[in-house]
Order: sequence, then structure tokens, then C-alpha cells
Amino acid sequence: MADYKHGTYGEFAASVGAVAAQSGTVAVYVGIAPVNLVRGYEAYVNAPVKLTDYASATRYMGYSSNWALFDLCEAFKVHFNNTLGNIGPIVAINVLDPATHKKTAETTKSLSFVNGRATFESDTIILDTLVLADKVEGTDFAIDYDFTKGQVIINSIGTAITGTLQATYSEVDPAQVTAEDVIGGATAAGEYSGLGCLGLVYPELSLIPNIICCPGWSHETEVYNAMITAGTKINGHWDAIVCADIPVLDGATKVDTIEAANKWKTDNAYISERAKVFWPMAKDNEGNLYHGSTLGVWQMLTVDAQNNGIPMESPSNKAVPVVKQYFGAGSTNRGFDQKRANELNAEGITTVVFWGGLWVLWGPHTAAYKFGAITDNRVVFDNSIRLMMYVSNSFQQEHALTIDQPMTKAMADTIKNREQEKMDALAAIGAFIGTPVVEFVASENTTGDLVEGNFTWGFKGTPTPPFKSGTMKVAYTTDGFDSYFGEV
Repeated sequence: MADYKHGTYGEFAASVGAVAAQSGTVAVYVGIAPVNLVRGYEAYVNAPVKLTDYASATRYMGYSSNWALFDLCEAFKVHFNNTLGNIGPIVAINVLDPATHKKTAETTKSLSFVNGRATFESDTIILDTLVLADKVEGTDFAIDYDFTKGQVIINSIGTAITGTLQATYSEVDPAQVTAEDVIGGATAAGEYSGLGCLGLVYPELSLIPNIICCPGWSHETEVYNAMITAGTKINGHWDAIVCADIPVLDGATKVDTIEAANKWKTDNAYISERAKVFWPMAKDNEGNLYHGSTLGVWQMLTVDAQNNGIPMESPSNKAVPVVKQYFGAGSTNRGFDQKRANELNAEGITTVVFWGGLWVLWGPHTAAYKFGAITDNRVVFDNSIRLMMYVSNSFQQEHALTIDQPMTKAMADTIKNREQEKMDALAAIGAFIGTPVVEFVASENTTGDLVEGNFTWGFKGTPTPPFKSGTMKVAYTTDGFDSYFGEV
């Protein structure tokens, strides 16, 4: 029973992540969240859920420190409970369904009540299934969960429960989730799952997906390929970049050296211009293991927010909340420096290194980059391809409601002038160099196209490249000796 109070009071509550800054970039994560710890979990299975802070993440998705089982919790931690800065929103698509991905046998546990309260630790319990002896939930007891301690809490209602009672409940088995669950799809009957749920982000949340990440899954080639496909013309319109990982362990084969990582990338064709590829993993000062892709997404949102939502700057050489590279259990690799990291960058792989007194992401390229073998300049830098996607998405979003209006000459000019105005503004803030040009020309608009009501505007622009390297040439001269003999 609550204490009688009369006056003003102050109490310490459980610590939560700082308020998250809000970015215009929308990252979509697909994977496993402990929704079994959420009451009424059905609404959060194979459905896009917008998360803005740590409180919303735990409310809708749950949280567990066991990232090996619940991989989406890694994203919740770095985005919403990170000492270097929290950033959102993100969209989470959980594929764990407690109704099917569960252990066959129920679990029975003896609970000892003290002062009408009992607790026990579990992050696999399906809270909705807990039954306590002959007691009735809502009448005799209430169930709560402490995400900080990972504890189930049972509190008496009314008369305090005493003694020891048997509790029974079902538990999830995340190991039953497969790559096929993550890939998912969309059926003709309107059923969505896994990456197929990307098609629901825009109509249900009114958000345009910009980045796709599947931590713990993207190293599986079928998932990576599905991510690339899913991120190309979402809803027939939107383009998103994929952040993927090279594994530190591929089956029984270690991928724990730079040479092995470069070879793995080539052998498995992780070479899309629509992707950034990361290796290895990284560890923070609490022992948490992060995928490079998750760190990359977090930093992309952070940098974009600093640039008013414009993806004009690479996340490379930006600090990340880790203290060590991680190459897998049992690996003897103690790490590498910035010089050797460039061997990865030359193959289109982004990594983490200690540089400038900080641990930073290192590598500004897309997965399609290979030093000395580039045929299309737009694939060189990640900010270039992301900025081009931004321009395309922005055009479609802004003029969506203009469709089916009369296309007069004035309308055509209005659209051209508006897009030119936007590109000039991007050039003014340094997103483009030179003079970007928007055109509406006859060669792109044939009579046949115009008869069908199809109109095309062209855009040409040069995204501003990052300052990838700087060299000071230092030369020795004997001229200084002239000072011994006066000015000449």
C-alpha cells in the first residue's frame, strides 16, 4: 500500500538515457527485440515502430543487455543511452514473434514473497503468459518489469501475498528466428514481415526511410542482398543506403585479419554503391560489443542533424563510444592503426581506429569503391551517393500532391525553378561545389511522353568531396646559412 503523503517530495528514479536529438534522417533497423517483455506484444511483431528515446524503446520493444539474443537492443543503446550523444528517431521492425518463436515446455518457478512482493531475473519470459498459482492478475497481483536490472516484478494488490507460490510461464527462443524471418516480404493479401515491412514505414508513420541496418544479420549474404533490394525504390519511390557488416566469424572460419576481411568482401560481392560495409566489431568500456554498421548509422544521424538534415558529410573520422577493436572470441589479433586501416578503406571497407586521441569511424567510401578501379565517380564517397538519394527523395516528396494537376508551361517552369532554388541553397551551404543545374529540355521529353503525361526534369551536380587526405611537403634548404653573413 502506498504511503500517505502531504507536501512536496523528491525521489531518485531509475537512470534513463539523456533526451535524444531528433534528426531528419530516418534509419530503419530490422532484427530481434525482446517484445516478450512488453504487455500486448502482438502490436510490435513485424510492424514498423517509431522510437524517439530510450523510454519509447523499452515501452514498445523492451530491452535486454543480452545483445547476442536480442540484436536490436544494440541499436537502442547506441541511439538512446550513449554518453557521446543520443540521436533519433529510428524505426524498429522486430521479427521475433513470442507466439511462435518459443520453447515447447512451460517454465515453472517457485517465488518467495516478501512484504507482498517477489522478483526474479529473466529476459526470455513472455510476460503475457505468466500465471501465479490460484491468484488472478489485476485482482490479486500486478506484473511489472525492471529493464535496468532485468527483473520481473510481482506486486500484491490489496492483501499482501505471503509465502512461496508457483509461477508458470512460457519463454521465447530467439534462436528459432532465421534469416528468412529477417528477409520476410509482402504478400498479395497485404501481409508484411521482416524487410518487407519497409513498405509500411511511409504510409503508416509518414516517414521516408533513408538508412537500413540489420545488426547481427547483414553478414549473411542473402540478407545483405535482400537489404539492397528492399532499399531500392521503397513504395516505388524512396532510396535508402544499406549499412552492412563483414563477419569476424563466418561459420567456423575466422575473419580476423585485414587480408581476410578484404578477401571476404570480394568473394561475397559486398560491392553495391547503395551500401557501406564495416569491419570488425568494436567493444566499449562496459564490455558491450557493437557492429560497425550500428555505429555507422548512429553517426550518420548525428552528422546529418548537425547539417540541418542534409547528408552532405561523411560519418568517417567522427568519434564513436568504443575503446577497442574486436575480432571474435579466441582471436589473437590485438588491433591495427590508421595506416593499416587505409588498406581496408582502399577496398571500400569502413572500420574503427584510434586517431587524433579518439576512437573514430574510419572510411568515407561506399562498398563499391576500390582504389584504382572506379568507373563511376558517384560511388567514391558515401556522402555523394546519399546526397543524390536525398535530392531524388526530396523531389518526389515535395511534388507528390502536384500529380494529376494540369501541367501548364507555367507549372513546368515552377517545378524547375523550385528545384533549382533548392539546389542553389545546397550549394550555398557547401553540399555541392560549382553550380548545380536543373533542366527541363526537349530531348528528355518526347511528344510520346508528353501525350502520356510523363514529364522529366534533369539535374546535374557535384557533391562536395570530403577532405580525405592532406599532405605538407617539407623541404630542407641551406638558405638559412646566409644569415651568418648579413642580408644578401
